[in-house]
Amino acid sequence: MVFESDKLDRRDFLIAAGAGLASAALTRAVRPYITGKSMLVYVGTYTSKGAEGIYVLKMDIASGELTKLGPIKDVVEPSFLTTDSQGRFVYAVNETNEYEGKPSGAVSAFVIEEDGGLRLINRVPSLGGSPCHLTVSANDKFVLVANYMGGNVAVFPVHPDGGLGPNVDLKQHQGSGPNKERQEAAHAHEIVLDAKNKFALAVDLGIDKVVIYKFDPASGRLSPNSSFPAKPGAGPRHVALHPNGRFAYVINELDCTITAAAYDSKVGSLTEIQTVKTLPDGFSGANTCAEIVISSSGKHLYGSNRGHDSIVSFSIDAMTGKLSYIEHVSSGGTTPRNFTIDPSGKYLLAANQNSGNITLFSVDRNTGRLRPTGKKIDIPAPVCLRIIPF
Repeated sequence: MVFESDKLDRRDFLIAAGAGLASAALTRAVRPYITGKSMLVYVGTYTSKGAEGIYVLKMDIASGELTKLGPIKDVVEPSFLTTDSQGRFVYAVNETNEYEGKPSGAVSAFVIEEDGGLRLINRVPSLGGSPCHLTVSANDKFVLVANYMGGNVAVFPVHPDGGLGPNVDLKQHQGSGPNKERQEAAHAHEIVLDAKNKFALAVDLGIDKVVIYKFDPASGRLSPNSSFPAKPGAGPRHVALHPNGRFAYVINELDCTITAAAYDSKVGSLTEIQTVKTLPDGFSGANTCAEIVISSSGKHLYGSNRGHDSIVSFSIDAMTGKLSYIEHVSSGGTTPRNFTIDPSGKYLLAANQNSGNITLFSVDRNTGRLRPTGKKIDIPAPVCLRIIPF
C-alpha cells in the first residue's frame, strides 16, 4: 500500500489542527506507475462514512483502467476538492460543523508531490459550518469557499507556497425558502467564477437564488451585484457556465430541474431561457439532483439524479442555449453525487456515494451519448473527482 500514514479520527484532527500539527507523509514513491499515458484522479470522500481521506487513483488514458494508488489519511471529511490552474496544489474542504472549538469547518491546502501524493501545507477555518464547495481564481491568488450550514461565502488569499492566509472577505446570505426541512435558512452550495474572473456566482439552495458578486482579482473582495431567482422551492445547487460565455445552466436539487439562462458577462446578470426536468416521465420515486457538467466542446450537458441513480444528458443549441433531451443512463451505482469528464473528453467518471464505487463511461463526442465500459473501482463514500494530467 502506498501513501501510508497514521489515521486521525475527528477529535484527533481538531486537536492536531489546533496545534498546527498535521502530516500527509508518503512512504513510497509511485513515479514508476505514472507516465505520459496516465492521469491522476483525486477523490474527495466522507471519512465519517468509512473512507480514509483523499484517495489517489491512476487512470490509463488508452483503456480507462483505474488503479488505486492509496489514500491520504490525515484529513477529515474532504468532501470537495479543487486545484490551482497549474496543477501544483490541491485544496479540500473539511466538511465539519466545528473547528478549533468554533462553529466552522475548515479548508486544507496541499502541495502535489512529484509522486502524485499530497503534502499538507496548512488548514484554515472556513468561517462557516459544512463547507461544501471551493474554487480557485484564474490568477491562483485566491480560494473562494461556500459554507452550506454557514449560509455564506468566504475568500482566502493564497501564499506563494500554496498555503492559505486569513480571509480577505466574507459575505453572509439571508433568507429562507418554502421547503421547511431544507430551506429554513441560507445554504450556500457553490461558488464559481466566470471566464473573465470578473463575477462570482454563488448558488444558494436555501434562499432559491444565484447571488452574483463583482470579484476584484487583485484584492479578492466581493461586491454585491445582482441575483437570479429560482422557482420557489427549486433549491438551486450548482451552476455550469458555457465555454462561449453566453449561457449558464443551474441544476436545482429539490425540484429536479435544470434552468438554462442567458449570461451577460458585461454586467453580471442571468435571464431565464428554459427549464427542463431531469427525470423521465413516469418516475415517481424520491430523487434529488447533484452535479452538472458541460462538455469542453459546449455541445452537451450532463446532470446527476440521486434516487433515480442516473446521468441525464442534453444537447445544447449553440445559438439559443436551449436544451434538448438525449438520454438517461444508469450511473452504475447508487447516489451519484459528483461526476467529471476527463480533459480529453473521452471518458465520464461518476462517483456513486452510497454504493461506494466510481464507474467509467465512454463519451461519444458527436452525439453526447454515454456507454458503460464495465470498468469501475470501489472507493468508500466517493463524493468528488478531480483529474490532473501527468
